[in-house]
Amino acid sequence: MSKRDLYYFSKGMRDAIPILLGYLAVSFTLGIGAKNAGLSPFQALLSALTQNASAGQFAGYSLIAAGAGYLEVVIMIVVANARYLLMSCAMSQKISPKTPLRHRMLLAVDITDEIFGLSVAQPRRLNPFYTYGMVAAAAPGWAFGTFFGVIVGNVLPQNIVTALSVGLFGMFIAVIVPPARKNFVIALLIVVSMAASFAFSRLSFIELSAGMRTIVLTVAISGAAAFLFPLNEERRANAA
Repeated sequence: MSKRDLYYFSKGMRDAIPILLGYLAVSFTLGIGAKNAGLSPFQALLSALTQNASAGQFAGYSLIAAGAGYLEVVIMIVVANARYLLMSCAMSQKISPKTPLRHRMLLAVDITDEIFGLSVAQPRRLNPFYTYGMVAAAAPGWAFGTFFGVIVGNVLPQNIVTALSVGLFGMFIAVIVPPARKNFVIALLIVVSMAASFAFSRLSFIELSAGMRTIVLTVAISGAAAFLFPLNEERRANAA
């Protein structure tokens, strides 16, 4: 590692300290969800190390708790994490065209909302070691936050674990409510999604597992929304 790369690596670690602290809090709540899904602390740690994404982990733990099959879990996680494909494409425009393939592949391993945001905000071409530094600081916080969430969930009384589990849903409510207040379409889609999920679970002639039901509704409703309410350039800029 050259002195220049070492400088960017250490800078990335320093800049990622706020991300690390935030990850510890959020992933601890995910650890409670992993415990409720029946995962051991080691299994939860491994899942957090290989998938640093709250939406994907939440979907995975929910499907595991519902007894979904492996294929259903994989498909749902791919759908939940599809936005990272777009982030990867955007980040590819920040690095030098001469960046070796090995660095491109390593950069793609741990693109999260926060790491992506800081990476693309760099004023010049992105040095891969800056992102590596952020990942080195933030990823362990995410993994061990999940790990300790499971451990605490195994020690605390069940009624307290149940109360802490509500925090996971509160986290996602905090994600969807602000944009829903600003955008009627998003609010409408949230209501439609809730109603459709309830209807599918009650209609006896629709025989779908909980995992497959989630996949079908996610793809169908998001696809219909993209077709019926496409973003024009002005709205796209405002959304960004």
